[in-house]
Amino acid sequence: MNEKYWNPKIETMKLDELKKLQLERLKAVIKRAYENNEVYRRRFKDAGLKPEDIKTLDDIQKVPFLTKDELRKYYPFGLVCVPMDEVVELHASSGTTGKPVVGTYTKNDLGVW
Repeated sequence: MNEKYWNPKIETMKLDELKKLQLERLKAVIKRAYENNEVYRRRFKDAGLKPEDIKTLDDIQKVPFLTKDELRKYYPFGLVCVPMDEVVELHASSGTTGKPVVGTYTKNDLGVW
């Protein structure tokens, strides 16, 4: 493959356009997690965060990230934000330190991965 870019439209985008796209996508991810998963909704509420509070890319600092122990706590599917019939692939750690950590992927996830 001699292509210079994997995705020329995004990889050659002006910086201000790229930041606008990143912000749109960040807002969409936060909204999806908030609306479709009780664990994330509770974590956001505990942090005093609502999807509409995300106004700039710097607001990512307000997002409560999960620890590996929390990922294990909600094993196997407690953090899934889509209907299970949309999950087409599953990856899991070996679980040598306890419960495995599971990641689920939709067709779209795999397409952009």
